[in-house]
Amino acid sequence: MCPQPKHIIVSGGGTGGHIFPALAIARELKKRLPEAEFLFIGAKGRMEMEKVPEAGFRIEGLWISGFRRELSPDNLLFPIKLLFSLFKSWRIQRKFKPDLVIGVGGYASGPALRVAGWRGTPVVIQEQNSYPGVTNRLLSRKAARICVAYPGMERFFPKEKIVLTGNPIRREMVETEGKRGKAAEFFGLDEKRLTVLVVGGSQGALAINEAVRSNLEFFRAMELQLVWQTGPAFFAQAQAGAEEMGSASIKAIPFIREMDLAYAMADIVISRAGAIASAELAAVGKPVVFVPLPSAAEDHQMKNARAFEAVGAALVVPNSKIQEALPGLLKDLVSDHERRARLSENIRKLAILNAAEKICDEILTLI
Repeated sequence: MCPQPKHIIVSGGGTGGHIFPALAIARELKKRLPEAEFLFIGAKGRMEMEKVPEAGFRIEGLWISGFRRELSPDNLLFPIKLLFSLFKSWRIQRKFKPDLVIGVGGYASGPALRVAGWRGTPVVIQEQNSYPGVTNRLLSRKAARICVAYPGMERFFPKEKIVLTGNPIRREMVETEGKRGKAAEFFGLDEKRLTVLVVGGSQGALAINEAVRSNLEFFRAMELQLVWQTGPAFFAQAQAGAEEMGSASIKAIPFIREMDLAYAMADIVISRAGAIASAELAAVGKPVVFVPLPSAAEDHQMKNARAFEAVGAALVVPNSKIQEALPGLLKDLVSDHERRARLSENIRKLAILNAAEKICDEILTLI
């Protein structure tokens, strides 16, 4: 007698940092359980409602958003949205009958996992950050497994439920071996010259962008090449600055799709410290300067960055200090090859390239 197909719900989203791991886990499970049925639960109006169907999976949306820490009229709606989302999650799960619910964080994850706990459905939490949000800490009591990306998470979760798996990353983005020549040709740069890559997420990072814009003369004087992902909003200013410099070695780009080539070209990376960006940078193994987003929930980006800094795997500059710190920092790194080599070696030790596979190993033991 053939076993019945499994029914698996993946819940969460809101940002690429939640969506990309969710899709990586679902794809790996689909490879191992070809007959399984998958259903995503996301938040209406958030990017998962577009990205998940593009990846070939079905998704249901909840009317849910976060609770603002500052005074806001939106908070008055939060209890109503939560009740509606719990009710809809119950209806979805009663109809779909999941064998397992996976939560990756984000607004929709809370109601979906809470209902799964009430119904007695096994729950797996995938926590990307070194400092988990309140929702995951509360939901961990009902979880069967908690897959984490950083050691020491027993401070927040029951120790017996924790498995260190790492964060799933897009493997094609970090395969840089032997690509520097192709990358130099793609960006129109010199393969042999030192290159700085600046990435502030898909929308760019204003403080980092302003710091780079005000220090373009420094880049030219130091003969540094620059690959600069600006985000759409800052691109015009960045492009104008590059043209003022009259330098062909400053490349301002609104959004870089070919991140493997950008990483291959980079000798130094300046980046936000989101969980997935951090995991990709560990896999790439380049010297990194993290400039954490100060408004990130629970200040998790700073905590992620400090976890790297504590083992000599990255440098950390607060958002408010990057403009004044940037020239001196880069000058020190450019002149100190051994320091760059140590940073590369240490960050590479933190890379876990098979995170999706390890998470799926844990899931399969439950179902």
